[in-house]
Amino acid sequence: MNKTDLIERLAEKHSLSKAEAGRVLETLLDTIVASVKKGDAVTIPGFGSFKLHARAARNGVNPSNGEKIKIAAAKLPKFTPGATFKAAVDPKGAAKKAAKAAAAPKAAAKPAKKAAAKPAAKPAAKKAKK
Repeated sequence: MNKTDLIERLAEKHSLSKAEAGRVLETLLDTIVASVKKGDAVTIPGFGSFKLHARAARNGVNPSNGEKIKIAAAKLPKFTPGATFKAAVDPKGAAKKAAKAAAAPKAAAKPAKKAAAKPAAKPAAKKAKK
């Protein structure tokens, strides 16, 4: 799906003209970009969050000649999908995670078995009599 397809879907679903749907989508995207550029996080519950990620400067290697180079620091946008989005994309993975999360409290609720008392160490052999 591309931007044009998304605009068409918005227009159909909400009885808008394609021009209106396009403006709504542009406003949404511009708002997200401006907020992340400022350093604010944009969180859409159930969908995910957009954040600014700062990558530190580092050393690298030019693959064509093996020469060492410095790679400058960069600010990049980062998207982290929400739990609902992940579950919609991979229902099996979400079911496994839910089962694992449900099992964890049960395991914590069981009392821990006490370690059996270790028998006392045998006394060292008595020194030979003189």
